[in-house]
Amino acid sequence: MIGVLLVDDEALTLELHRRYVERVDGFRVVGECGHARAAVAAVLDDNRRSQIDLVLLDITMPDGTGVDVLRHIRARGSDVDVIAVTGVRDADTVRRMASLGVAQYLVKPFSFATFRERLERYREVRARTQAAATVPTQSEIDELLGAQRPAPAPPSLPKGLSVDTLGAIEQHIRTRGPLSAREAAEGVGMSRVSTRRYLEHLADTGLVVRSPRYGTPGRPEVEYRWNG
Repeated sequence: MIGVLLVDDEALTLELHRRYVERVDGFRVVGECGHARAAVAAVLDDNRRSQIDLVLLDITMPDGTGVDVLRHIRARGSDVDVIAVTGVRDADTVRRMASLGVAQYLVKPFSFATFRERLERYREVRARTQAAATVPTQSEIDELLGAQRPAPAPPSLPKGLSVDTLGAIEQHIRTRGPLSAREAAEGVGMSRVSTRRYLEHLADTGLVVRSPRYGTPGRPEVEYRWNG
């Protein structure tokens, strides 16, 4: 089993990622940290480091950044595998994380299918690396490097939808749902029509589930609940 350390300053995100990890064969969560200092301490702790094979690392935290965490643990000689899982997408941060050896860079929000694909790809690369000869051939090196490249990105959002707004609505449904389009719109401060477009997109991708809400006069209202 591949031991995973989750690092994120949002409790709900930690819970979501824990559930995601538990749904992927071959992985188990061995720890959770909500701060940069705690993450560094966990990775460098002599009693825990043997349990941690992979760190899912957020970038923005109250007491430091994911870049700080990586710099510190690399300086102390840790070669633990890291996947950045973050909403930060500026090119400079991506370059710095890449230079510090992140295996992948996964931008929030994302579906479980995307998350699973990334972990399965990581698992495949790890298995190939461990099985490779002590001195791999050129073809083995090329195959390993190719396996680390992520699969083609999923289709972009439908026209008129933004990633930031989608993330806000997704978070609202996860924490406050199940909600109707009207209730969700009131919660995020948008029009019902616009909010419903986002909710329908989330339903189409399987992140939320539609269901009729009975108990009110007239036509039943559709409600949306987080599929987790």
